[in-house]
Amino acid sequence: MGYFNLDRDIARLILLQRTEIITPKLKNLRKIFGRYFFTNFVSKYLISPKSIGARYYEVMHQEMNQLKTHLNFENKKILSIGSGMCGLELLINSNFKGNFFSIIEKNYISKKVTYGWDEKNDEAYNRIDLLNFFLINNDMDKKNFEIFDYDKDDLPLKTYDYVISLYSLDYHYDFLFYKDYLKKILNENTMIIFDTVRPEFFKNVFESVEVIQNEEKTIHSSKRIICKKFKKISCDK
Repeated sequence: MGYFNLDRDIARLILLQRTEIITPKLKNLRKIFGRYFFTNFVSKYLISPKSIGARYYEVMHQEMNQLKTHLNFENKKILSIGSGMCGLELLINSNFKGNFFSIIEKNYISKKVTYGWDEKNDEAYNRIDLLNFFLINNDMDKKNFEIFDYDKDDLPLKTYDYVISLYSLDYHYDFLFYKDYLKKILNENTMIIFDTVRPEFFKNVFESVEVIQNEEKTIHSSKRIICKKFKKISCDK
């Protein structure tokens, strides 16, 4: 089984970003003592970076295998929005040739994150310096990626083959926050892949909407969809 190299600070961020990798023992501690104690004590001092690196690799490998049945990851320009530590991007980079990644992330850690929609788009759980170190430390060449701070940088205005935003766009943040920006960069062939609780809504937004995964075990019972080409007249609500 593969694994990612990561230190304790990165392991903590991954654990807080991807709650599905929390072990049963840690889940019990969170249930007994509450999320605040888990976030500020358990995730700092009672974790194993090695085991988190192995579990995160396993989860990201599953994500890649699911996506590659629908997408061709050879020589693509990929925009990643809200991808956390970008384990999926690392695996795509190591398994397929010629890809370049533009990564949009926030660069701070909220005191409290509410899992579900953030209507103000002001929650975050990431550090760009740790993300940059993690990618390079796991053998992604600096020439193969660029990182943009959502709150400070001008977002890239390029044409992409794929936009990937798993469990972020329209799962944690309302799609409408990014709609105007995406209209600038998507052409008729760009595929955008994300998770949503309202796939029917996007039939009013895109010409093509395909459900590729149903996830009934999450709180939001989300569906993963691939969309193409904005409609000329689309619903904004």
